[in-house]
Amino acid sequence: MTQLEKQLTGLMTKDPTIVNENANKDSETFSTMRDLTAGVVSKSYALQHLLPSHVAQAHQKGEIHFHDLDYHPFQPLTNCCLIDAKGMMANGFQIGNAQVTSPKSIQTAAAQLVQIIANVSSSQYGGCTIDRVDELLSHYAHFNEEKHREVAREFVKDDQIDAYVDKRVTQDIADAVESLEYEINTLYTSNGQTPFVTLGFGLGEDELSRKVQKAILKTRIKGLGKDRITAIFPKLVFSIKKGTNFAPEDPNYDIKQLALQCAMKRMYPDILNYDKTVELLGDFKAPMGCRSFLPAWQNAQGAFENNGRCNLGVVTLNIPRIAIESGGDMTRFWDLFDERMQVLHDALVYRIERVKEAVPNNAPILYKRGAFKYRINEEDPVDTFFNQQRATISMGYIGLYEAATVFFGPNWETNPEAKDFTLNILRQMKNYQHEWTAQYDIWFSIYSTPSESLTDRFCRLDREAFGDIPDITDKGYYQNSFHYDVRKDVTPFEKLDFEKEYPYLASGGYIHYCEYPKLDHNVKALETVWDYAYDRVSYLGTNIPIDHCYDCGFEGDFDTTETGYRCPECGNQNPETVDVVKRTCGYLGNPVQRPTIEGRHKEMCARVKHLKVRPS
Repeated sequence: MTQLEKQLTGLMTKDPTIVNENANKDSETFSTMRDLTAGVVSKSYALQHLLPSHVAQAHQKGEIHFHDLDYHPFQPLTNCCLIDAKGMMANGFQIGNAQVTSPKSIQTAAAQLVQIIANVSSSQYGGCTIDRVDELLSHYAHFNEEKHREVAREFVKDDQIDAYVDKRVTQDIADAVESLEYEINTLYTSNGQTPFVTLGFGLGEDELSRKVQKAILKTRIKGLGKDRITAIFPKLVFSIKKGTNFAPEDPNYDIKQLALQCAMKRMYPDILNYDKTVELLGDFKAPMGCRSFLPAWQNAQGAFENNGRCNLGVVTLNIPRIAIESGGDMTRFWDLFDERMQVLHDALVYRIERVKEAVPNNAPILYKRGAFKYRINEEDPVDTFFNQQRATISMGYIGLYEAATVFFGPNWETNPEAKDFTLNILRQMKNYQHEWTAQYDIWFSIYSTPSESLTDRFCRLDREAFGDIPDITDKGYYQNSFHYDVRKDVTPFEKLDFEKEYPYLASGGYIHYCEYPKLDHNVKALETVWDYAYDRVSYLGTNIPIDHCYDCGFEGDFDTTETGYRCPECGNQNPETVDVVKRTCGYLGNPVQRPTIEGRHKEMCARVKHLKVRPS
């Protein structure tokens, strides 16, 4: 109980290592505090009574990190998913006591999406995605079109019918999309936060899909409320495909231009390059929530299936710890690596077996109402949704930069031997991936962990154990996954060329970021980077300073202080009159009301201002 009491005391006294573990949970609110309190109790119980003792000890020492202990394994919850919204809305579904029928307008479809998102988010602990939402909603916009045309035939002159219908449908789509954005941002799930939801879009070429795409981007550009603040959710992922929207001659190139304007003003959308994504994953799909990707999978009929699939959780390996403990001895490193991988194996297998203990009535929206595509009865086993490699379980890693620094020094990025060492780490993980996938019939994916609070947790524990090690623990944080050292002055093109090889080995979860100064209206500079990325990387985020001060009107990058952020123009730190938006791993966050934990912003919060943009 001593550890539990310590954690609860930390929660009551607002210890930032506890209340700031999730950047989008406002620990001031009662609902979030209730969830955080439950999480502290669940985590303590899991470590003492549920996890295998050697796994619990490895987690507490910082050798591994068993993610989301505040939810799992206390409850046999799943992690993130691609919702089968298309099937749910086509066939109808039940939420609570209401039997919902298939919508007959885009407005109703948008409202149903919000209800689906809310209920799925409350039945799992990870992010969820509605993929190809433009094509989904355009189907229901056809009902609006038919209704307006029927009215127009009675009241509008024949030569004006098409223009009338087009105007009304365009407005219906804009209203439905704006309502969707507002409802998601005003929604709280059972875990005390706005749903971590992603919308994938960009490939629809029919006119109604084009209208939906434009509405999504224009709504985001417009902003929320009277102050037009940047919406944090949903995360927008815009798909780019040659022949569809890549080049000026493509039919949807105008929408790509709108996406560029949106990214410059609101940081989203991230982009998903079609051809490289298919090359890495076997077919095309958006990530589940932040960055977790599914491999290609065919059902019994031989059709590729993505919507309705999920991830069962993440355990992350502390790579820098292994390198530090090796003392620079490569043989010792690989021996320790194999030992830790066995602990990782045991932790992941425990996750799998615990999730299988759920029953359909634990999460009816997932298992019985169609979110996971198929609908089973209450007596059926839930592993129907996981077996035959339909679901993934994630082998996470962090700190390739620091691990290589132990052996090759801090400026190793141009050393082919050093880079090959970091790739060999992933190659060795991949060997284990194939072995374990065949053994358990669940797809073990190698996952470049979005280590939000883990960047400082691992480093803090290693600093306590080994002291200040230059360029490793003395920074106060570890580099996220395979990313280039954020302290170095490189161009976006150099960064992408350096990082592009890693997702071939870690295709279960990845994202690349490029950071820019305030570009103002230099759309061509950003497009140059996007175009350069197309044949090199699959998934790219735009980090650009978009903070706004309502006192003086400043727009750009706020200064970081010990307690938050400050307008560099007038010194304003009042959270009521500033809009501070930072990249927190794959998602955006509003960190202005939360103390900054040492080092965390360096990796995740769009703080690097010196990356230069130059023509490719």
